[in-house]
Formats: sequence, C-alpha cells, structure tokens
Amino acid sequence: MAGALDGLVVLDLTTHLSGPFCGMQLADMGADVIKIESPQGDSMRGAPPFLEGESAPFMLWNRNKRGLKLDLKNEDDLKVFWELVDGADVVLENFRPGVMKRLGLGWEALHARNKRLVLGSISGFGQTGPYASRGGFDLIIQAMSGLMSVTGPKDGPPYRIPLAISDVGAGLYLTIGVLSALQARHRTGEGQWVETSLLEATVSLGVYEAANFFANGIRPEKLGQGHRGSSPYQVFQTADGWLTIGGAQQNFFRKLCALIGKPELAEDPRFKANADRVKNNEQIVAILQAEIAKRTTDDWMAALEKEGIPAGPVLHHDEVFADPQILARGMVAEVEHARAGRQKTLGVPLKLSATPGSVRRPAPTLGQHDAEIRGKRRS
Repeated sequence: MAGALDGLVVLDLTTHLSGPFCGMQLADMGADVIKIESPQGDSMRGAPPFLEGESAPFMLWNRNKRGLKLDLKNEDDLKVFWELVDGADVVLENFRPGVMKRLGLGWEALHARNKRLVLGSISGFGQTGPYASRGGFDLIIQAMSGLMSVTGPKDGPPYRIPLAISDVGAGLYLTIGVLSALQARHRTGEGQWVETSLLEATVSLGVYEAANFFANGIRPEKLGQGHRGSSPYQVFQTADGWLTIGGAQQNFFRKLCALIGKPELAEDPRFKANADRVKNNEQIVAILQAEIAKRTTDDWMAALEKEGIPAGPVLHHDEVFADPQILARGMVAEVEHARAGRQKTLGVPLKLSATPGSVRRPAPTLGQHDAEIRGKRRS
C-alpha cells in the first residue's frame, strides 16, 4: 500500500539526531529519502551500542532511507548532488548557519536551480540572532531553554531529561514545517525555506511555564513531581512499585477520595477545587500517599480503572516493549539489516487509515545505494 508521501523525493544531508529524525518521519510516510553522507559517514555511526559493528541508535532513526556517499567538496560529487536536486522535492540540512552557503548550496542557489524545492534547516539557535553561529546540542539547549531549571527535586540541582527532547522536538517541528511548505507549494507552485532550531523547539514545549510567567512575571519554581495547573497529578509509591494518577478533574478527585476511604476530603476547603489543591498540593499528596502505599500497583490499577480514573504504572523499557497496548498498536517493528541482521525497531506512531506509514527498509550502510542512485540518475 502506498504511503501518504509516496513519490516525494527528499535529499537528507543531516547528521546526529534532529535532522535525521525529521527525515525518518517523512520516510515512514512513504517519501523516498536519500541519506547523503560524507565519505567519513554520519558521526552517529559511532554511537553505541552496536549490532555486528553497526550503531543501534543510527539504525533506528535512519530506517526507511536509501544511502548515498558524496563529498560535497568534490566537483564530480557536487555535480551528482545538483542533478539530484533537479528531481527532488525537499532538501534537509542541519549544518551550522552559513555552511550551506559556503558550499554553494544556500537557499538562493537551490531555489534558482529548482523553484519547487523546499529547503528544511535545523540549527542549534536559528539562522539569525546573536547566537546563530553557536553550535547547539541537546544538553546545552535543555539548560538555555529553561527546561533544566524546572526539572528534578524541588531542592535539587538543575536536571537534564535523559530523552533528547530538543533534538526530537526540533525534528518534529521541521517535519510539520516541510509538510506545510509542500501544501503551500500546491497553491504557489514554488518551494520555500523552512527553518527551526533546537532552542525554539524546546522553549515552545514549556507551555505551562510560559503561561505562568507571562501571567504573573514570577520565575517558575521547581515542583518536583507536582504539576503547575493540576492536583493530584503525579507519581505515587505503592506497596510494590510506582503508579501515576491523574485525579485533578473534580469527578475523578471525588472518586479517588472515596477509593482511599476518605470521601470527606472532597469537601475540605483546602482541596475543594482544583485551584485549591494546586495551592495545597503537598498536603493532599501526603494524605494520598499514605493510603496508596498500603496496596500493590495491580490492586490500585484494578480499582482506579473500574472507577474510570486515569492511572498507569511506571514501566521500565523491557516492560514497555512487552506491553499489550504497545504491541497492539504496532510500536515494535522488525527489519532485516544488511550487516546487523534481523532487529527490532520502533513502529510508526501516526496511524493513517488509507495511506498508512510503515517500516519498509533498514537504515543503509554507508553508501549502500551508491550504484543504484547514481545509475538511475544517469538513465
């Protein structure tokens, strides 16, 4: 079955995670994404762990792509690239601002060559502004976006979220931008330059923090496991593990109070409305925690689910990828890699009824499809 982006040709010059993650999204939805690497290859090929010498992280977010090795400083290889541009719809890059122009591949040159081409760019801090020339990695961006200042225990140091949230966030934003530009092309007949940055993507994810600061001008404080606008809404320790409960909605809170044998809490002035509970979150959490610790996670899950109160256990990744809901939704897929063999990878999170995305091919080895792509170019 053809994917939604079947027939779309994408030249992916990106490395590391943010740009390749965008390319993966487009490839999953059916686009022909050509991963163009230097003779040395994407540096992420050196990221552990390895399967038969191949980087598992690299293979995950470069799946569904064909691989082409080009030295863009070599005249013959540059000619190959320009010929590919003639038939391409999208070029993706995440060099530092100015590098593409120095290579002779800036927006003006690409647009002059192919008016319909969309250029998608990701950088650490954006193409303009006083920090444009800086390099940006997820760690630095988590610090400068405000994210680390509100993460972790209330009295602890700044915490980095282990997920590469700025890279993935920027990759998702660029995907949205590229698709938006392609839709605009239907009306105008011309492509455009789409760009975002790790910094902007991560700042934009702090919606509660921004709303609070813009409303009262006060620096958002750390809340630990608490939430700025909902209570109770956090993780609790059970007799044998950990459990999350989203009980802020009034009907959920009343049911939760009844479940722990303290229905009177729903009328306590400290906890009567959600805003009251947010203000007195520590007190209500302490009461709930004392009761929740008396029973197992499974016991609580059964009781909470029966009452329709949103809840979920804290799972480790071995449990996540064995979970029946994850498996039912196809979030574990398999591919056959040229060197690493049969391996598992993440499934496609977007579900389209008529043109679904799919995992069709593994990540390429370095230059795996050179002959195929170069031969097709000449034919």
